[in-house]
Amino acid sequence: MIRPVVFLFLALSLLFPFSASAAEGPIKIGHYASLTGKDAAFGVATRKGVLLAVEEINARGGVLGRKLEYLVEDMQSKPGEAATAVKKLISRDKVGVMIGANASANSLEAAPICQNARVPMMAISSTNPRVTEIGDYIFRICFIDPFQGAVLAKFARTSLKAQRVALLTAVNSPYSVGLSAVLRERFTALGGEIVAEQKYTEGDKDFRAQLTAIRAAQPDVIAATGFYSEAALICIQARNLGLAVPIIGGDGWEAPQLTELGGKAVEGTYYCTYFSADNHAPEVQSFVRRYQSRWSNERPEGVSALGYDAMYVIAAAMERSRATTGPALRDAIAATKNHAGVTGQTTIDAQRNSEKAAVMLAVKNGRSEFFESVAP
Repeated sequence: MIRPVVFLFLALSLLFPFSASAAEGPIKIGHYASLTGKDAAFGVATRKGVLLAVEEINARGGVLGRKLEYLVEDMQSKPGEAATAVKKLISRDKVGVMIGANASANSLEAAPICQNARVPMMAISSTNPRVTEIGDYIFRICFIDPFQGAVLAKFARTSLKAQRVALLTAVNSPYSVGLSAVLRERFTALGGEIVAEQKYTEGDKDFRAQLTAIRAAQPDVIAATGFYSEAALICIQARNLGLAVPIIGGDGWEAPQLTELGGKAVEGTYYCTYFSADNHAPEVQSFVRRYQSRWSNERPEGVSALGYDAMYVIAAAMERSRATTGPALRDAIAATKNHAGVTGQTTIDAQRNSEKAAVMLAVKNGRSEFFESVAP
């Protein structure tokens, strides 16, 4: 026999459905990142920025009345592990939105899985244009290679007064290949000349043959478009061969290990990135203070700031859409306009990219310092 109270419960549940937020528990945020291995500096720094944002959001009551649960899978800097990590986060942990990755190669590997599962993904520092071309659920918080390549070309030609540039490219890195291609095109369009193009494979340790060929071409500037681990060795070996010209790179250089590995050889080098802790804007200095308080006085890097902004962009989209995954959240992220963050304002364009203001940092006295802002 069904008691009257049951009828009352059913009637009330139809008239006043239980809040999904009360029933569903925390909102699960997935992040695939290299926390160990040769690319760990990027993943660790990004995680610190995201975690700071998660802790701040939760301290204010969370999103839609629910706390955020932040789940990270380590890719270990290994090919193939991005796909494995994302599959675990989606199928095992049931995350509704994904953050990652830093390297374009990792995002290109993981993005099809997120797209097929209709889980929105926000890449942090994957600058290769092909990343967001994978599908309409794939976004990025950083600028893209054509923008960064143009910035580096203009910096070399205008600020460093270079006429002759030599390129050193990691051929198995979509990021490095794409950056070199744009730099080549834009530098020559500005009236400069690419006098040498040398290649290497990520993980290489000896660049003396390539640098000897570059030395013979007598460039004014060397552009090494790979990541910090090889860039530091390239700088050491270049200086040992008597190459005293400026060496420049992209955001893949930004890690404490650049100076730790490179020492005096990286003094006087320059690289392009999204953020400078030396920026005197009140919102930036407030972020720097909070970050240093949370992480033992460590200075935030560009990817730390991007991770922080990415989490806030996602949280704001959830609030606007009242959704924590799926098409409604995807649409809300795509509609992001002029979101104020520590890396500047974020507007997601029709290709789901975000053009960020670029800064050039100079390595001086063992640390990276703001040098200038550059628009391409």
